[in-house]
Amino acid sequence: MVRVYKIWKTKCEQMLINMASNVEIVEVSPRDGIQNEPTILSTEDKLELIKRAVGAGVKRLEVTSFVNPKRVPQMADANEVAAALPQIPSVCYIGLALNRQGFERARAAGLHEVNYVVVATDTFSQRNQGVSCQQGIDNWTEVAAEARGSIPIGLVVAAAFGCPFEGEVSLDHLLRMVEACAKHDPLEIGLADTIGVATPSDIHRRVGAVRDAFPDVPVRLHLHNTRNMGIANAWAGIEAGVASLDSSMGGVGGCPFAPNATGNIATEDLLYLLDRSGVETGVSMQAAIETAQWLEEKLGKASPGLLMKAGGFPLESMAGS
Repeated sequence: MVRVYKIWKTKCEQMLINMASNVEIVEVSPRDGIQNEPTILSTEDKLELIKRAVGAGVKRLEVTSFVNPKRVPQMADANEVAAALPQIPSVCYIGLALNRQGFERARAAGLHEVNYVVVATDTFSQRNQGVSCQQGIDNWTEVAAEARGSIPIGLVVAAAFGCPFEGEVSLDHLLRMVEACAKHDPLEIGLADTIGVATPSDIHRRVGAVRDAFPDVPVRLHLHNTRNMGIANAWAGIEAGVASLDSSMGGVGGCPFAPNATGNIATEDLLYLLDRSGVETGVSMQAAIETAQWLEEKLGKASPGLLMKAGGFPLESMAGS
């Protein structure tokens, strides 16, 4: 029994060593986190949120989306936010786009990267972007060609684990989509569990399949905690070799066009998992807790994050006891 334990302990330690230098947190609260909230933050508050996240140590952030303000009024000031971002050499700002117009606006705004979204099913794609799944792929092809040489552009496949309207999304269908899009050199491939239906086994299977098929393209994972699987899925993603994990201060977030798509995984909760597991992130857990508490106050309602309520461990009050 002791020998088995030592073998397993060695394997776990080696796995953590391998993880430690490869996991990046992408903060999405300024975009996904507030895009579905009834309280619309001022431009100044959005910039303060970004400043606080950067101050906590986050190096890569989705700061806004360039979408129709009539459909997503929370993002109506995308240009103003982009124009006022603090320029810090080590920090990368990302804008989300759903079509050519959004991409052109994001590029003109001077951001460092664009995330371009395609959706894995026709019904959701029509509701989200007004195009079929295949039209979404065709639009990506055109935009990716236009982006080449001007701005890095990453691909995000929304509803990669399941659709709120059509149900299951087969792995074969997902791989065909990714194959069609990966021909055009995305900076990374993002797999989004837009409605929070995945389990760890789904994460292992789909992330593993995409990494096997496209070993040279980093995989980013975007998780929602709708069914309380978010943190478990994040750990499964790390085990499966993702390069980046999206998270949102306080666990706020949701998609305006997906029924019951509740918040992202909470940044501070994710940091607790990683810190206690020996995975370095460079992001301060305490600063993330404080930012989540600040954001909760600004939104005027309780946020779903747990660490912001319970605190880290051991608690400061336990010191010396």
